[in-house]
Amino acid sequence: MTKCGYVSVVGRPNAGKSSLLNWLVGEKIAMVSHKANATRKRSNIIVMHEDDQIVFVDTPGIHETEKLINKFMLDEALKAMGDCDLILFLAPVTDKLTHYEDFLVKNKKNVQHTLLLTKIDNVSNEEVLAKMKEYEIHADKYQSIIPVSIKKATTHADILDDVVKHLPEHPYLFDPEIMTTEHMRDIFKEFIRESIFENISDEIPYETDVLINKVEEKSKLDVIKATIIVQKGTQKGMIIGKNADAIKRIGRDARLKIEKLTGRKCFLELFVSIKKGWTKDRQGLKDLGYDVTF
Repeated sequence: MTKCGYVSVVGRPNAGKSSLLNWLVGEKIAMVSHKANATRKRSNIIVMHEDDQIVFVDTPGIHETEKLINKFMLDEALKAMGDCDLILFLAPVTDKLTHYEDFLVKNKKNVQHTLLLTKIDNVSNEEVLAKMKEYEIHADKYQSIIPVSIKKATTHADILDDVVKHLPEHPYLFDPEIMTTEHMRDIFKEFIRESIFENISDEIPYETDVLINKVEEKSKLDVIKATIIVQKGTQKGMIIGKNADAIKRIGRDARLKIEKLTGRKCFLELFVSIKKGWTKDRQGLKDLGYDVTF
């Protein structure tokens, strides 16, 4: 009998969750940014490991703020934690234990979890061992602790072998040929959002979102039309930029990401629209795909 189950990948903002999942699946699917709180919704990324199937759930970073969009993001992470067979908690090696201890409080169903020490590339082996020693005061809580370096030392099997040990025997939940249950439109949206984060500074990316208006598959290329949503007129000006330089950079970067994933040429047309206060308004959030139910 094969093993198969859901594994939620959680941690504080910018802990390396999406980077880890892209590395495990061998494709760029999840949005990655050096800025915190880039991921807003749960998404499934499917990894086959020998004869077993692991359905990883990428999640927003665990954090607390009063903004409605951020409350939605925290709710997404908490739901993922409660609806899985195993949790991978990502803890950057330089972090204090407070983030992990906050996670223990939020893991109300006491779902079994493995602790991954991330971002170990820039510290010594002695520092890694010292941090592992610190976590030993909680050794009765986690199944195992694994130092992770996706740049050099760690192999996929170092993580996946450990994960499948904790999954139930179960038939595959999804076709083993697919890498994600996300619609391509949603992946395109995230690639455009990622390009906004990469090309626009400060707080503006956090107050933007993207609506995919149209996706048309022609014989030789994909035609995608999308609208970038902002909250203020000044933000619209910065997204467009002088002589439309900024929006051209955003479009070029997003198009290259899309073409690399699909293997097809892409014509991407971007528009910008103002939707005042959408991050604080339930209907505004719902219109953009964030169904606030709490």
